[in-house]
Amino acid sequence: MDDLELADWRERIARLYLSDVDLAGFRAGRDDLFATHPQSPIPAAQRPGFPGVRYFPPNPEAVVEAPLRSASGELRIDTGGPDGVIAYRRVAVAETPWGPLTLWWIEAYGGGLFVPLRDGTCGQGSYGGGRYLTDTVKGTFGRGVQLLPGDRVRLDANYLYNPSCAYDDRWACPLAPPENRIDVPLRAGEMAYHD
Repeated sequence: MDDLELADWRERIARLYLSDVDLAGFRAGRDDLFATHPQSPIPAAQRPGFPGVRYFPPNPEAVVEAPLRSASGELRIDTGGPDGVIAYRRVAVAETPWGPLTLWWIEAYGGGLFVPLRDGTCGQGSYGGGRYLTDTVKGTFGRGVQLLPGDRVRLDANYLYNPSCAYDDRWACPLAPPENRIDVPLRAGEMAYHD
């Protein structure tokens, strides 16, 4: 039944991302899923007292539109878990005010857009390994990354979220590669779960 629970988790995440709730409603919905769903990354023993995810305050300066330029090449990341080595293909680079960020395509069945990043808050307020703007395989559509006409993208760092491994060591997560590491501190999105 774990697989059916995982399918339900992904559907609920996708519905939340595609809903018309504002940022506060989105965060409340995410907290509810983390506290109650059997596939939550929060360890089961911690869910009854789970106080909610810690977030930076909403930050309007963390929303940018950026031009995209095409990119090529592949990256292989060993997840260290049952997924083994995953291939990612560069599809574009967003020229953001924070620095260039690569948009990746996951080279697996169904594929998916993936944008991990590590910024200046990582290890100093947010998860040290980095956070994600989107991982469409997991249902995170349309909030952190929105493709725009004319080879442009809208990035909203208020939707940066921690990978599952930030909550529990039982998860193995791909982290931001060197080209998606920026020095600018993005004080937006999820903060570190563990102090």
